Amino acid sequence: MRVSHPLMSGALLASALGAAQVQADTIDLTMYYPVSVGGALTDVIDGLVAEFESEYPDINVEAIYAGNYDDTRVRAMSAMEAGDAPQLSVLFSIDLYELIEQNAIVAFDDLIDTEEERAWLDGFYPGLMENGQLDGKTYGIPFQRSTIVLFWNKDAFAAAGLDPETPPENWEEMAEMAAAVREASNGEQWGVMVPSTGYPYWMFQAFAFQNGHRLMNDDGTEVYFDDPAAIEALEYWVSLATEHDAMPSGTIEWGTLRQNFLEQSTAMMWHTTGNLTAVRNEANFEFGVAMLPMKTQRGSPTGGGNFYIFEDASEEEQRAAMTFIRWMTAPERAAAWSIETGYMGVSPAAYDTEALQHYVEEFAPAAVARDQLEHGTAELSTYQGGRVRRALDNAVQAALTGQMSPADALSQAQREADAALRRYAR
Repeated sequence: MRVSHPLMSGALLASALGAAQVQADTIDLTMYYPVSVGGALTDVIDGLVAEFESEYPDINVEAIYAGNYDDTRVRAMSAMEAGDAPQLSVLFSIDLYELIEQNAIVAFDDLIDTEEERAWLDGFYPGLMENGQLDGKTYGIPFQRSTIVLFWNKDAFAAAGLDPETPPENWEEMAEMAAAVREASNGEQWGVMVPSTGYPYWMFQAFAFQNGHRLMNDDGTEVYFDDPAAIEALEYWVSLATEHDAMPSGTIEWGTLRQNFLEQSTAMMWHTTGNLTAVRNEANFEFGVAMLPMKTQRGSPTGGGNFYIFEDASEEEQRAAMTFIRWMTAPERAAAWSIETGYMGVSPAAYDTEALQHYVEEFAPAAVARDQLEHGTAELSTYQGGRVRRALDNAVQAALTGQMSPADALSQAQREADAALRRYAR
């Protein structure tokens, strides 16, 4: 019979109790995260999470990669309904109204305790905060944020007799330059591609805003899809294929457009700045990045994801989630994130860091999305957002495929959106 040494057993017991105490003091957080555009974003996020956990060993963060933004929202809401809500997530900035309506999230204003935290909350670009605020409170903190930018192939421009350093300034120039590329390549290269799957409403919103028109009110209760300026915007988009032979007819896939550009199937593309680093790493030709061309004004809607904290989390978990979000959006991290991905640094302080200043000096396109914020607008966001955006998506695609005229398609979308929003009218 073996007899344990009393001192040894006491030491083991103390060790076990200590480990249990450490375990008990550890806060576990689950974060759903969308991965919907190029680049090894999961590796970047995993690296950031590991770095955070090394600095805050009492907080564990499990990142769950849940597909695109819509997939991520559905998974997060399903988990909440099952009583297993995450403590925080990065979800679409335009999910705000649905999340509030479902009592899913808390306002950051109700969590901050110090002047330092208030300064942090007030430190983001105002243009990126629009989609995260309602009735004077902030519910979403910008992180994976973007605007739409124009990428152009300088070699293709030179081959078409265009100045390779000069992108189109307005709609007329874009149509002319795109047609010139198409003609110079004997029909082997398209002049421009604007994606019309994935997020058609987002691209259309850019066209409409460039024509001086805002698609929704500030309360998320009304939309203005059938306004003459909106119809004119969709007519122009359609005309790039039907009149100018500068863009393929029908729909253009969001998910493969970056590859089309890299393979030089098109000389220009409209896409998220979140593709910037991937294009830089993979392009074997000289390219440029510019603000979108204008009609009556410059403009792009903002886009991308915000951090949210969930209502069902305990107070301790909410505080830990806030610690993680503050760490992730600190200037140094925001700068590193922008350099790694092409997404925007979300605060002026991020662009004041030595790292991002040096990067912008070396690679000027990194500043385009930030500079375009001056001409930005909030992304289309309303109550019943899924139904409203789907109505507009269907209208855009119906016009681009020739099934309906732009005017008829947008009139139908307006009727469907009005029906969805009727009970929210103020």
